[in-house]
Amino acid sequence: MHQKKAVAQAVSLAIAYVAFGLPAMAQDTQGSIQRVEVTGSSIKRATAETASPIQVISREDIAKSGKTTVAEYLQTLTADGAGSLPTGFGNGFAAGSTAISLRGLGATSTLVLLNGRRMAPFARADDGQKSFTDLSTVPMEAVERIEVLKDGASATYGADAIAGVVNIILRKDFTGLAFKAEAGESRYHDGEQGKASITWGKGRLDEDGYNWMVNAEVYGNHELMNKDRSDRDWIGHGDIRPWGYAANTQFASGYITPGASQPNPAGALRNPATGNYTSLAGCSQFSTTTAQDPAGGCLWYADQFRSMQPQIGGLNLYTRFTKNLDGDLQFYAEAGYSKRDTEFTLVPPSTSATVAFPPNAANPTGVINYGNAILMSARHPQNIYGADVRLRYSMFDVGPSTRSADNEFSRFVVGLKGSRFGWDFDTGYTHSQSALDLNYSNMINMKVLQQALGNPSSQYFPYYIGTEAGKNPASLYAALAVNAKSHSTTELDVVDFKASRELFALPGGNMGLAVGAEYRRLKLDNPSLSGSEDGTINSSYVAAKGTDDVKAVFVEVAAPVLPTVELTGALRYDRYKNFSSTTPKVGAKWTPVKTFALRGTYSEGFRAPGPAESGTQSQSTGNSAVRDPVRCPGGVPAAGGATQADCSITIGAVKVGNPNLQPETSKGATLGLVWDPLANTSLSLDAWKIKRSNEINPLSYVEAAALPTAIRNDNNLVVGGVVRPNTGTLLLSNAPYQNSSYTEVKGIDLDVKQRVNLGSYGRSVVGLTWTHVASWMRAEKNGTTFQYAGTHGNCDTSNCAGTPKNKISFNATWERDALSVSAIANYRDSIENTYFAGDKCASQFANGADAPYGCKLASFTTVDLSARYKLSANWQVYGSIQNLFDKVAPLDPLTYGGLSYNPMDASGAIGRYFKVGVRAQF
Repeated sequence: MHQKKAVAQAVSLAIAYVAFGLPAMAQDTQGSIQRVEVTGSSIKRATAETASPIQVISREDIAKSGKTTVAEYLQTLTADGAGSLPTGFGNGFAAGSTAISLRGLGATSTLVLLNGRRMAPFARADDGQKSFTDLSTVPMEAVERIEVLKDGASATYGADAIAGVVNIILRKDFTGLAFKAEAGESRYHDGEQGKASITWGKGRLDEDGYNWMVNAEVYGNHELMNKDRSDRDWIGHGDIRPWGYAANTQFASGYITPGASQPNPAGALRNPATGNYTSLAGCSQFSTTTAQDPAGGCLWYADQFRSMQPQIGGLNLYTRFTKNLDGDLQFYAEAGYSKRDTEFTLVPPSTSATVAFPPNAANPTGVINYGNAILMSARHPQNIYGADVRLRYSMFDVGPSTRSADNEFSRFVVGLKGSRFGWDFDTGYTHSQSALDLNYSNMINMKVLQQALGNPSSQYFPYYIGTEAGKNPASLYAALAVNAKSHSTTELDVVDFKASRELFALPGGNMGLAVGAEYRRLKLDNPSLSGSEDGTINSSYVAAKGTDDVKAVFVEVAAPVLPTVELTGALRYDRYKNFSSTTPKVGAKWTPVKTFALRGTYSEGFRAPGPAESGTQSQSTGNSAVRDPVRCPGGVPAAGGATQADCSITIGAVKVGNPNLQPETSKGATLGLVWDPLANTSLSLDAWKIKRSNEINPLSYVEAAALPTAIRNDNNLVVGGVVRPNTGTLLLSNAPYQNSSYTEVKGIDLDVKQRVNLGSYGRSVVGLTWTHVASWMRAEKNGTTFQYAGTHGNCDTSNCAGTPKNKISFNATWERDALSVSAIANYRDSIENTYFAGDKCASQFANGADAPYGCKLASFTTVDLSARYKLSANWQVYGSIQNLFDKVAPLDPLTYGGLSYNPMDASGAIGRYFKVGVRAQF
């Protein structure tokens, strides 16, 4: 286990704020205004305001926020939704990474750029399917600004920009020396984190003709366990019986039901005469749960072991060199390196895993249900039945499993830009790569386990369990417990060229034209954990491999057809190995007066099948909670042995690459206004709609659970003395990738900012950002539609975080002389605790009533505060308090991303958090 320590521990006063950069208001294009290039366009223009809605987040905004990383900041944006990957999601496929999901369409439909160029994706696909950019690799202190384009941009950037673009722009011309150090801890004196950075720059481009900048930052976070919050109401509790729920909720284990038992640290054996399980003695030696299972099981919960937040150690390095050449040319080169080591603690392994892997001659089905295959021999000293029997055992003697995810990312860019023959051009070569080393400790060699329990002639027999595990020799554990490892890589090479110029004059100004071309090659090799390729270990096979070659050309025009009207258009052609795509975008902006503008866009986009989805060597097995349609029809446990656990049971779904997949396509539109009604007041209001068709999805978990081929245990329902075949506990089903029907989302964004001059009392800025999701509908291939807006779905995406209809951020800053104080309130709307609108409640109390009360997860609001004080021209101290009022996140019984709380409400789980820091610049 890696032992990483935070740079420092400290307690701060003060105050956090996330000042969302609002789009620049309509500007007068008359006069001498420097031309700029904005995200979503390759044409330089005299106004930063385009027809597309863009949220600009300044370096100053980020500094005020109190957030430690770019990911933390971006995940507070109201436009971020389901499919976002928070740091604390340690049991996910892509544990150790972070990502943003605009409009809740998933990280794979949000294109993330660094200085306008792509980065190699994280070296393991989320949900075993979706390639995405890991935000953890971005050096926070080197960020100049972030531009968030909130409509489609495939016409400019190609694939993946369906929901929008996040362009992180790093500093290019820093001079001097800056040092920054900060530390923090929670009100519980844990979860310590520290960070230090240094930035050096030399040379002014205008005066010296060159600039060289170097930035380095190091950071560390201590691990935070769920049991560290045992006195914070329901936070981190697997056992939520004190709040009215049943014992056998999703983070429970060890309980016994008719014909079945969950893994048990004392060991439970199946009576061959009755088919029911009996627990062995000694439960109190292992489980911290005092209110035990009345059915005789040994009840325990995941919070006894599992991490809430991981242990992290990281390093970011970035440098850029820029040199002015003769003839109005400029050479530039960038290099970046990031190393991030993350470690999570999970529960101990069990003897009854069900695993899936590519079929082979020895196992043509590619599935092993070890719960049925592993037996305790009649000759085992602890076998109380005198016959070979099944057992259910949690291997506390082996210990909890840890997941180490060590990621290294590197990037190199070299380019040339300038002016020639009346054209402004920029061309470059980019190489980036990501290497991920996974190391899962205390995985079980199931073949050795099978011999140690069931073969008296084996050298490993007998494997003593529960209270007698102390009799086992070290040599047995050396063979039984293994470290499963994998080394995954992705590589991205891009050669690009773009040029723009002004053409003939139109009534509103000169027409702008941009053209460009790009060649891109992606190589992905993500092998599965060692031992999972044939079912040897207690983990299913997850692997992806493939190569993409893309050639593209594009053109863009900006036509100021009238002094008050600008029309824009773009068209891009992308050629892949198996298909091609032509994507257009058009926009219009009308500015009748300089303080008011109407704008609108129509765009088309696409997302190509990734190697994890289309590769013939790709396969993964995901897990999610579903309602078993056989054992819990209509949301009611069936007669004959079903229990409430069958109404929200976690199952596996096997997904296999499909080379016949076609790309996803999208059509999107925005319509809005930008208005400065008063001298110090600005607002923008935009309606948006995106329809993503031909979607690449596995068969939904709801549909997979209903397949007659789904694998079940053999504890079949018995009604009136008659056994109903194929009605046992649901374990695993197939969910092949397919081009399903479509998803359509629509809503409204509102941004408001008010500046107030307080005279001798300083100045103030207040702002509000609101995103309303009016509809988030998904249609399956068979015509069935699911409405997720305002519900806990879509649970087929990462961590089942839900789709609130409203997210609001309100911020205020007051500045006077050397002091700046900021505050922000983040609001998440309530959501129905249903898988989709109109469905039965997804969770029930022990008495059968809908849970939580009203079948609704409460809204959640936090307030952050921050303060900064300039000690001198060179020195500044700052501090922040996240979750100032120490609000507790609402109890969430459905999500699997956090123990009894929603992972997007993590600040309400961690509790009030203090940071303090110092920054010096010379």
